Amino acid sequence: MYLSNKKTIMFITGAFVNHSCWEEWIVFFESKGYKTVAPPWPYKNETAEILRQSNSSKIATIRLNDLLDYYTEIIEKLPEKPILIGHSYGGLLTQLLLQKDLGSAGICLHSIPPSNLIYFNFPFYRKIWSVLDLFHSRKKTYLLPFKKWQKYFVNQMCFEEQKATYENLVIPESQFVFYDIFSVAAKINFKKKHAPILFLSGSEDQFVPAFIQYSNFKKYKNIHSITCYKEFKDSNHLVLKQQNWECIAEFISTCLEKLS
Repeated sequence: MYLSNKKTIMFITGAFVNHSCWEEWIVFFESKGYKTVAPPWPYKNETAEILRQSNSSKIATIRLNDLLDYYTEIIEKLPEKPILIGHSYGGLLTQLLLQKDLGSAGICLHSIPPSNLIYFNFPFYRKIWSVLDLFHSRKKTYLLPFKKWQKYFVNQMCFEEQKATYENLVIPESQFVFYDIFSVAAKINFKKKHAPILFLSGSEDQFVPAFIQYSNFKKYKNIHSITCYKEFKDSNHLVLKQQNWECIAEFISTCLEKLS
């Protein structure tokens, strides 16, 4: 039974990863009394295995604004503003949705930074282009190779875990969603009043290093809004599936209790 004083949590998935990545997190937070929703991205409501075989041309057309409209529509059908917990690209979506006043609080796990934070961040530019394949047609979906998954997402894990997470979670992605992070659609007004935001980073994240997440946090300037930051030691980019995920979930739960 859900506790009457608990809100709904919406989990927002990142790019390249199936929404089943939240399975343990859903169980954890529902055991705390929260209602939860974890909608897949458009055209991705299948297992990773099926999506890799389908090579859907519709997935290749997804843009950042499509995702914002999609999540906005879902949120507006809920009885109240949810708590938003987003990972990676889902963290960027969380920031943008909070900017539209569509959440009661936001947890940004290892977030892709907004466009106006990375205009002159050339190391991050190179990181994005190294993950993608510049010679791959934008009209087709792009499947992250296992070697890049190992390097950028699941370092710190043993080979068996790296292989298992790749087979169970990795799905084809639209390249447009990554080009869009450099656009005005991904811009944040850091001076605007907002719901409480907690930024979490990992010391071993090779895709969104902790210093980038810390810069994201420090950019927020509204003195009437709560913005917090925490770095976890030994956490990689796929923190949702690391052995210490439950400690991080417990930390989030404690923070949400304080806010309530």
